[in-house]
Amino acid sequence: VLCVVLMSISALFYVIAGQYLVGKVLRLVPISGYSPGVHAFKFVLLPIAIGIVGGIGGQTRWFRTLFLEEMGKDFVRTARAKGLAEYQVMFRHVLKNGLVPILTGSVAVLPLLFMGSLILESFFGIPGLGSYTIHAIQRQDFAIVRAMVFLGSVMYIIGLILTDISYTLVDPRIRLS
Repeated sequence: VLCVVLMSISALFYVIAGQYLVGKVLRLVPISGYSPGVHAFKFVLLPIAIGIVGGIGGQTRWFRTLFLEEMGKDFVRTARAKGLAEYQVMFRHVLKNGLVPILTGSVAVLPLLFMGSLILESFFGIPGLGSYTIHAIQRQDFAIVRAMVFLGSVMYIIGLILTDISYTLVDPRIRLS
């Protein structure tokens, strides 16, 4: 139920509520702005926390579904019937086979990590590629916009290549085909 509630709330609500509660009411971190160096931590703490909370509901449900599906398969029952310890069944069989779809889903994260979150950077006033792209769109600087789209595409392709390489590390059967 908690995961469905977390999924149902808009990311924009998390940003506004986080800025109001943590920044204004509790005064734990600044609401917006950025300072390089040692003081950068207090400026990026809230955006990172909001980014994690905003995605945790959907990711948790997805991981749970993947692992429950793997736990019901015949090879897991066979491993248990052979007398393997439960941690061996979970780590050697369930986790290993569940990692392939998780690696596939993680490809989309690489360009987002590099480009930064457009919404978070613009709301918190953090200078980065995301806010740089937003300002380029507002100024109608299409050369920069095209460069950022190209950069995101290259990062996505690199993510696909890294995912294919990581498949061979997780599942040796993929290496043979």
